[in-house]
Amino acid sequence: MLIVDDEVFVRKGLIRILGECSPQFEICGEAENGEQALTLIEQLNPELVIADIRMPVLDGLGLIKKVKTELEQQPIFIILSGYADFSYAQQAFRYNVSDYILKPVDEQELNAALNKIAQTLNQKQLLSITREKPLVETVIESLLQTQPDDQVMGRIAYALELPLTSSYTYLIAEMQDQLPAGEVDYLPALKDSLLHYLRQEDQTLLLHVRTHNQYGVILPGQWVDERDHSPWGGYRTMLDTLERELGTTIALFVGQKVSHLKQIVSSGESAEKSLQYRFAAGFEGIYMADELLELPLYYFDIDEGLHSKLIYEVEANDHKGYSSTVDAIFSMFQERHFAPGAVTNTIRRSMIAIINIIRQLEGDENTLQWMTELLNWPLKYRNLKQLKQVFQQFIAEAAEYIAEKRGGKSEGNIEKIKKYIDGHYRENIYLKGIAADFDMNPVYLGQLFRKTYGVYFNEYLLSLRIEEAKRLLRQTKKRMYEIAELVGFQNADYFATQFEKLENMTPTDYRNMMIGQ
Repeated sequence: MLIVDDEVFVRKGLIRILGECSPQFEICGEAENGEQALTLIEQLNPELVIADIRMPVLDGLGLIKKVKTELEQQPIFIILSGYADFSYAQQAFRYNVSDYILKPVDEQELNAALNKIAQTLNQKQLLSITREKPLVETVIESLLQTQPDDQVMGRIAYALELPLTSSYTYLIAEMQDQLPAGEVDYLPALKDSLLHYLRQEDQTLLLHVRTHNQYGVILPGQWVDERDHSPWGGYRTMLDTLERELGTTIALFVGQKVSHLKQIVSSGESAEKSLQYRFAAGFEGIYMADELLELPLYYFDIDEGLHSKLIYEVEANDHKGYSSTVDAIFSMFQERHFAPGAVTNTIRRSMIAIINIIRQLEGDENTLQWMTELLNWPLKYRNLKQLKQVFQQFIAEAAEYIAEKRGGKSEGNIEKIKKYIDGHYRENIYLKGIAADFDMNPVYLGQLFRKTYGVYFNEYLLSLRIEEAKRLLRQTKKRMYEIAELVGFQNADYFATQFEKLENMTPTDYRNMMIGQ
């Protein structure tokens, strides 16, 4: 695609919009007038030109006229105009302009026009189909994007020696080799292995390269081995064969079966959706869209209690405890069918909490060997077992590092903290402030205090304040607001409420009872 407009801000705005809504087009150049555009069209041979109708030197209509009469290249044109002038539109359409869009550009209108043009370009490519590998891949990608008309479909079926009306399934094979995507080219070996397994070495295999270490293949129904009578058909045998011959872990994401080659786009969409279930339980490397798409995905975070428990156990360097909690978290991923985004959020949240602890101790999280591995896990670790292994390594390393930075002083510190509370409970103290003073995470401190003394920090602080208040009620004639302030309450009403909650009577009733006695 070439963009032609004399206003730079319009060009940049179009680039932004096109990047968001039309990934099927690549912007090959920009020009600020028709004369520059004419040169670029000769040099770059774009398939689509989006041009403003009013420009200096050579306007949009002049550009189209020169291209039509002087150049061998004949790209498709979309005209943009800030003028709602029907005469311009009439003239533009006389040159077979694909679309005429008024400024300011409506994103939905532009996206619809581009989708229509993409379909036209795809069909032009399909009409020139041969058995050469690049064009076979183009055929597959085009079939997965749109439903070609009957003429084009007939050509495809004839060239590939496939029946139009038959069962077809789109399958995604993902290489889970714990390497960055594309580091190993599995295409030749995968092609040979599939053809051998399907016993169709003399047929054209509809196989193409996808992103993220994935390969897609369109399987005609008669090619799939039906010897296994389980619901998974021959896919288990296929997976075992591919893993053995390619020497790596593989996952198969199997789309829903369709009854016509034209409908393969539907099978492809269901295979894409099944990728979202990669962390669901019980599928052992084979993810069938027929089984999965009825299951609701979970898009939220893990329970707050489980997250807090993990962070506490990391701070306490409790190997048995954090190992058990990691098991519970990953079981939850499987049982609740966590979407990949929800898994990512959970991992990121735990990492952020641990990094904050390390920084509070003036440590450097970048010294952790497993830090970078876990940060970049989506690029390398593509199943739950792999992710769990790297997460466990990070957790264990972080726990040891935190214990080392703290110098094993947690148990001694908790006694100092209790003495500090005993001496300062009349002041406006709170857990976060004390934790900061003692270089501890507040969640960890709260859990450690409860584990050591069998009571929550706030409960202990309140009990101290109420006991002192009772002494003042018995031994002095101070007013309620004075007593509240002396024992650390900023509000007399709140003091009275908390007193009554613990003693089952108001401060006044307590004082009167003491006087009566």
